[in-house]
Amino acid sequence: MPCFIRKVIAILSLFCFFFCYADITLPTPQTRDGMSLFESLKKRSSTPGGGFPAGQVADDELSTVLWAASGLNRGKNGWTVPMANGNPPYVRIYVAGEKGTFLYEWEGHYLKEINNKDIRADIGLQNFTKRAAYSLIFVSDAHAFTDINPEQIANFSYTAVGAMSQNAYLAATALKLSARYIHSIKPDVIIQELELPEGSKPLGMLLLGK
Repeated sequence: MPCFIRKVIAILSLFCFFFCYADITLPTPQTRDGMSLFESLKKRSSTPGGGFPAGQVADDELSTVLWAASGLNRGKNGWTVPMANGNPPYVRIYVAGEKGTFLYEWEGHYLKEINNKDIRADIGLQNFTKRAAYSLIFVSDAHAFTDINPEQIANFSYTAVGAMSQNAYLAATALKLSARYIHSIKPDVIIQELELPEGSKPLGMLLLGK
């Protein structure tokens, strides 16, 4: 191979290493069969932190939990989580795992890579957070509050997180996954690692394991 071509390949490889992002297309979420709603409600619980499992969560399981959490569960006919002024939910879901940190894009149902760092051990105050296969981080979307009274933003945000995390709990239960919502997080670290825009606020996170 000519020296010039080798140099070009090396430069392109280096460029991709630093600047190319590895977005992940998620499998189609499970929407049929499985555990009944009432059985999921009966079995839904928070897995104890001290015994939180360190097993892997499959891509199709993560896909289903994110689909449920987003609230976009009826196609284009409406959301199953609170909205304001007809806008999409004002809380975004970020996903931290072994392979990196991602933003869940419900339009297109895929994970948009933020970085390729494993930040699970750095974003929670409890040691067991690092054992979770994934941490779903709920973040208020600063760009979604243009028509909302600033004094009401916190109420809107936490109301949405309550509905989204409950959806995620029920889906995780139906899939026989472990889940635990925690509020003991490190906001400053999360803001830095997720490269959040000004005004966005980390609110809590849901740990997923198996």
